[in-house]
Amino acid sequence: MNLATVRYIALNKGIDPGGLPKMELIRTIQVTEGHSPCFGNAETGYCERTECHWHLDCLSRSRHQRSC
Repeated sequence: MNLATVRYIALNKGIDPGGLPKMELIRTIQVTEGHSPCFGNAETGYCERTECHWHLDCLSRSRHQRSC
């Protein structure tokens, strides 16, 4: 999901995206929705929250961070 889409989602939830980077903005949205701010933290490359709106993007980012 691109940053423009994440900003659009944030605005629709009453969040001012300002200059927040994508990861921080998604975590802010997660907190606003009552979830833990876990985006990008799937250390094992697996997450059981498959219903999460950010699931595929999160796993992709988590894998990338582990390989760096």
